[in-house]
Amino acid sequence: MKRLIPLAAIFLAACHSVPPTNVHQPMTIRPEPRNVAPVANGAIFQAVASRPLFEDRRARFVGDTITVKITENTSASKKASNKLDRTGSQTASISAFAGLPVSGLSGLDISGRSANNFSGKGEAANNAVFSGNLTVTVIDVLPNGNLLVSGEKQIAIGDEQEYIRISGVVNPAFVDFSNTVDSAKIADARIEYKSSGQIADGQVMGWLARFFLSVLPF
Repeated sequence: MKRLIPLAAIFLAACHSVPPTNVHQPMTIRPEPRNVAPVANGAIFQAVASRPLFEDRRARFVGDTITVKITENTSASKKASNKLDRTGSQTASISAFAGLPVSGLSGLDISGRSANNFSGKGEAANNAVFSGNLTVTVIDVLPNGNLLVSGEKQIAIGDEQEYIRISGVVNPAFVDFSNTVDSAKIADARIEYKSSGQIADGQVMGWLARFFLSVLPF
């Protein structure tokens, strides 16, 4: 009985597993300690306990946070049309074979005709809209000053778990005064919206059906 309990725990954990992700890892990181020279405190402003008075509040260190405004609206369409017509005609006749053993073929007519028609049309369209806000963490500062950010938001609604993840490279020049950047200005952006639970499992084809779908030739 004691051996069955760990197996049951593993089985239950597998039923509610976290969806795999392709965003940059780790999702968050603790800020690195900064070596700041001690400054004499003023009467009101305490330099040791806060940032300098005129320092920019935008993120630029590992562990700082940036709010990403997700405004993804992509639309693509493609149309193609092909048409081909081809017609051919051939005619031949034999008038006379004087003095030849095949003179019986005189007056023979031969004609031929061929026609080819081809018509093809194709159309494809795709439209995706994703909007929202997500605060991410600076997990690395690149040598040129760009920030590698990554973050995740988990929302639980009953037995369903929803995961919103985003990562990419941010140019500090694109971060506005409110420490916010648009997702369209993030390089190598990876944005994911996934879920796990009974509803998500019900939308996935069973493994046996996927096996037969991959091996059957028809």
